[in-house]
Amino acid sequence: MIGEAKVGNEDLNLCFEKLMMVAAGNSEGVKMNGVGITEWKDIPVELLLRIVSLLDDQTAIVASSVCSGWRDAVCLGLTQLCLSWCRKNMNNLVLSLAPKFTRLQTLILRQENPQLEDNAVETISKFCHDLQDLDLSKSFKLSDRSLYALAHGCPNLKKLNISGCTSFSDEALAYLTNFCRKLKILNLCGCVKAATDHALQAIGRNCNMLQSLNLGWCDNVGDLGVMSLAYGCHDLRCLDLCGCVRITDDSVIALANECLHLRSLGLYYCRNITDRAMYSLAHSRVKNKGLTWESSMKGRYEDDGLKSLNISQCTALTPSAVQALCDTFPALHTCSGRHSLVMSGCLNLTSVHCACAVQAHRTFNTIFHTAH
Repeated sequence: MIGEAKVGNEDLNLCFEKLMMVAAGNSEGVKMNGVGITEWKDIPVELLLRIVSLLDDQTAIVASSVCSGWRDAVCLGLTQLCLSWCRKNMNNLVLSLAPKFTRLQTLILRQENPQLEDNAVETISKFCHDLQDLDLSKSFKLSDRSLYALAHGCPNLKKLNISGCTSFSDEALAYLTNFCRKLKILNLCGCVKAATDHALQAIGRNCNMLQSLNLGWCDNVGDLGVMSLAYGCHDLRCLDLCGCVRITDDSVIALANECLHLRSLGLYYCRNITDRAMYSLAHSRVKNKGLTWESSMKGRYEDDGLKSLNISQCTALTPSAVQALCDTFPALHTCSGRHSLVMSGCLNLTSVHCACAVQAHRTFNTIFHTAH
């Protein structure tokens, strides 16, 4: 039962009769393959599956209680479910639904107020073995028990969001990576205890398919962990290190040399970063040109190099180094409306401009002098 809504059999039957009459255009009912549809149970499974695919999550859950046919269709056809709308009793709802919805591939359990407990995640792990995308963000009540359960029950995970789950340890996260080796997207933002060099070494060792990692505000992360990522996760494309105050140029140099597909890098408030890091990133484009040419020959060309960089509050950087980086990667913009090179708080970098900003300035000057 969802919320306070109550659906009686008489109401369901009345709705069904009206639906069939509208569909047929008369009062004689609907026929499929010569067979009349006069009751809920008469609807073919194929049609039920189609109907389920059009329902929102709350309605699908209600529909699963209509009758055994609807229940089977919903449980068979539902592969994505979001319960973030549930403000109360999410834990009990998960406990009741997980054993039925065993075909789930995507499950979003993002919360404003912490509700989930370990027994809910353990139930998910026990029944939902096809799960590929799981969002447990802001689940403050969860402990390492949940990560251990996921390790054994959901080895096919490709996307995991545990941002804000402050109780997880680095030992449990490292253990998870031994089993969930298909991870491509991992959000650890704010997981101060879990995101350590020890855990990142395990990720670099076990998750070589990883493409996106958020380590925002994980201040226990150091060069050893980031370098382990770089050496083990060569397909890394998006890395957020904002607030990782311990890292130095060595981390960025390793990323520049090893992760040639890197497109987005967040270094906000990483004040140990100097010009060495910027020049190493610029030099990485030279290394990458061979890969880009090879890809274009095979018909898989895509713009190479950084497309997004946040160096806000990196006060040790100088204009010459950042300008060299900006000139190397045309996709980095400082112009209005296209800020992909973010430099907030770096007052000494105000002279840095992207190519299109310089061109716009030249065009303005040309028009101005022509007019006079």
